[in-house]
Amino acid sequence: MVSFVGLLRAVNVGGTGKLAMTDLKAICEAAGFSSVRTYIASGNVVFGSGRGQPEAKAALEAGLRAYAGKPIRAILRTAHEMAGIVQRNPFPNSPPNHVMTIFLDNPPSPTDLDSVAGRGENEELRLGSREIYVRYGGGMANSKLRIPAANAGTARNMNTVAKLAAMVAEL
Repeated sequence: MVSFVGLLRAVNVGGTGKLAMTDLKAICEAAGFSSVRTYIASGNVVFGSGRGQPEAKAALEAGLRAYAGKPIRAILRTAHEMAGIVQRNPFPNSPPNHVMTIFLDNPPSPTDLDSVAGRGENEELRLGSREIYVRYGGGMANSKLRIPAANAGTARNMNTVAKLAAMVAEL
């Protein structure tokens, strides 16, 4: 049994992609996942599965498609991967709500940072294994930062990342 965090893209954000977390839990249970728990209404779920990561991702996305009638992308990380993301946070002294982790399916390229636009003087980016870490020195509210690589992923602040890492470690 492998423990996973599922991170859904564009769910319950800005009034689009509405998906009740009770429905997300039911979708996961129907896919055969165990010990399913959701966290806040932004598409975060932890679960156990006897499947490998690609198969679990495919099962989750198939269930989401059946529910929504359109594709909903999910990015999965194991408990071990989530713990590593928290440990490798390159901005540990910044407030956790000012640090975002952009989760990607594939490793980011160093050239992904070349296409970033609108960077403020207090904003920094660092590449992870399949993540991009972003520090918003003054917070996100007034940021003009544009990260094209983020369009292929989904972002969570470090408070959420740490909470999900703790939840999946408990499975």
